[in-house]
Amino acid sequence: MRPMKLLPILLVLLSALGAPPAGAATPVPPGNRSAEQPPIPGASAKRTAALKTTYEAKYRKVYNLLRKDAKLRKKIVQVSAQYGISPMHMVGAIVGEHTYNVDAYDRLQTYYVKAASYLSKALSFGYDGEDVSDFVRRPQFAACDGERGSYDVWTCRERVWNKAFRGKSVGGQSFPDKRFSATFFQPLYAGQTFGIGQLNPLTALEMSDIVSQVSGLPRLDVSDPNKVYETIMDPDLTLPYVAATLKKSIDAYRTIAGFDISQNPGLTATLYNVGNPEERAAALKAENASRKSQGLAPKYPEENYYGWLVNEKLPELQALF
Repeated sequence: MRPMKLLPILLVLLSALGAPPAGAATPVPPGNRSAEQPPIPGASAKRTAALKTTYEAKYRKVYNLLRKDAKLRKKIVQVSAQYGISPMHMVGAIVGEHTYNVDAYDRLQTYYVKAASYLSKALSFGYDGEDVSDFVRRPQFAACDGERGSYDVWTCRERVWNKAFRGKSVGGQSFPDKRFSATFFQPLYAGQTFGIGQLNPLTALEMSDIVSQVSGLPRLDVSDPNKVYETIMDPDLTLPYVAATLKKSIDAYRTIAGFDISQNPGLTATLYNVGNPEERAAALKAENASRKSQGLAPKYPEENYYGWLVNEKLPELQALF
């Protein structure tokens, strides 16, 4: 039987066994909850059409990169072990990004070449002539100064941006109704993510402390955009950031929402795609509290179109490892 068809049966069995011990997270079984793939956003469809290709062709391209490159597979296994996650979580994120966002390069070496080419550019993070380092010194961000660790600092700043600046006029200056990362962290062109993990600079800055602690890499500094770009484009540097991002999602859903998603790469791929795992985990926790008060069964985390593909292709991807 396919994992997708096993899932409803497993959920019934878990329910019959009763609630897990107090403080324990409810395990989410492997496989898709949706029998059909959720809708794919129009932007992804337009990108794929513009390249005169198909999702299946893009998937095959990244699959073949993984299949042909034993060194890449070894790197993925080694890094995932450092962060205590299955390599399938990293594989799922890479496959999803290259299937729905950009085409994979044919060889890993090309990623190194592209990374080197960006080191010659003078990059900066800012908006309307104001560097982001100066922008986050505004009084609205004062509460973030007390946060500890790069993840908490930068997610706090992102929340402040959304609440106080996004789509608003502040002090006579108008700010776009766009994400913090899209406004301040795209010095080259809109919608950019780079490297085999397709990370954006803000995500890398958030994960900097975790990666430094686990992998021993130097911490990133927002005042050095070139180093940030080198990190997200160089495969040897970016893979730990991919792993840290996935581990953060697993931890958030375990500690906040009470679900263990570590056995479901489609769910971690979904969160890698949509971001903000702590906010989403908190929203799921609140929804389930409401459902419980109404005598309803808890809602399990669900995959989106991106994660659905990962779970659907998982047997084929697992065979590579």
